[in-house]
This record gives sequence, structure tokens and C-alpha cells, in this order.
Amino acid sequence: MIRLLFLALEFAVVFVIVPLLIYWRRIPNLPIAYLLITATLAFLALWRDPGFNLSRIAAWGNFRPFLSSILIRDAVCLVGLGIAVWFLAPQLLFSLIRRSPGLWAVIFLLYPLVSVYPQELLYRAFFFHRYQPLFGDGWGMVIASAMAFGFVHIIFRNWLAVALCVIGGFLFSLTYQASGSLLLTCVDHAIFGNFLFTIGLGEFFYHGSRT
Repeated sequence: MIRLLFLALEFAVVFVIVPLLIYWRRIPNLPIAYLLITATLAFLALWRDPGFNLSRIAAWGNFRPFLSSILIRDAVCLVGLGIAVWFLAPQLLFSLIRRSPGLWAVIFLLYPLVSVYPQELLYRAFFFHRYQPLFGDGWGMVIASAMAFGFVHIIFRNWLAVALCVIGGFLFSLTYQASGSLLLTCVDHAIFGNFLFTIGLGEFFYHGSRT
């Protein structure tokens, strides 16, 4: 019981209170810095946990049976999202590439390393292992991970970032739960993230871009 209370308190502080403090501007809005610090602490916690096989964070695991279905699922989702942008906000379509192709290229290359991998280490590998006593191994864990992942994006102060990340977090959690492969989940996440920046929705995920 004491361990469950400690885990619940830890979860509340890391995944609820800190995002709220950033949203309320009680602490500086430095998302990448916080992400890297928190992901490093998560790595150290996993490293010291004898119940976690640390090789999982750098191994592909059992990804082959799931790769084709995930890519097909992603293609359907992303084509639908692209069509939605085309019809509902055509001025955004490819806006970053047209405005700053160099910045787009830098984001495309660095985003998977600087943002995707730390997020997946924290919200999938660490989250699924650390909070299993709270949320179990099934749908409860998938939903909790997706909601936590979406909630942290309140720091960007727009509903679209939160909504897209709840949906994305749900899909990434399903990928990780089914395959057990952190790297495959990172590929899944990177495909979605880079596509969002490519079709012009990245501005909803820029620090300070929306109020």
C-alpha cells in the first residue's frame, strides 16, 4: 500500500503537477530541457531496477510481425490528417517547408533523436514498467499512458496539440504494448511527428507559438 501511494504521488507530480506549473507559468516553459532531464532520471530509475531488462531500450525486440500493420495504419491516419488540413486550413499546408526549408530539414533530422526517443523512453518504457502496479498491463495502462502524454502538451496552450497527442499517445502505446519494441515505437512516433511538421501543423507544437 505504501508503495502504491508513493507511485501515485510520483505520477501526480511528474505527469500532472509539473505540466500544470508550466501551463500556469509558475516555472519557465523549457519543454526540451524538462524532457531531457526527466527522461534521464527515468533511464537512471530503470538502470537501477533489477526487474527491468535495460537492453530493451536499445533493442528492436519482436517488431517484425507488427511492422507492416503499423505502417499501413499510420499511412491511413496520416493521409486522412493531410486531407483534413488541405480542406480546413489550406494556408498551413507545407507552410514550414515553404517558409524555412532549412529549419524543416533540421527538425526532420533531429526531432527523432532529441524529442521522440526521450519521450518514448519516458512515456512508454518507463511508464509501462514503473506504473504497472497502478494501471495494470492492459487497457488501463494504454489509456493512462496516452492521457499523460496528451496532457503534458497543455504547455503549448492549444487544444489541437493536446487532442493529437492523446490520439498519437494511444497509438504509440498500442505499438509498444503489442511489440515490446521501444525502437519500433520510436519509428511510429517519428513518422507521425515529422509528418505533422511537414504538412504545417508543427506550429501548434512550438514553444510559445500559440496562446
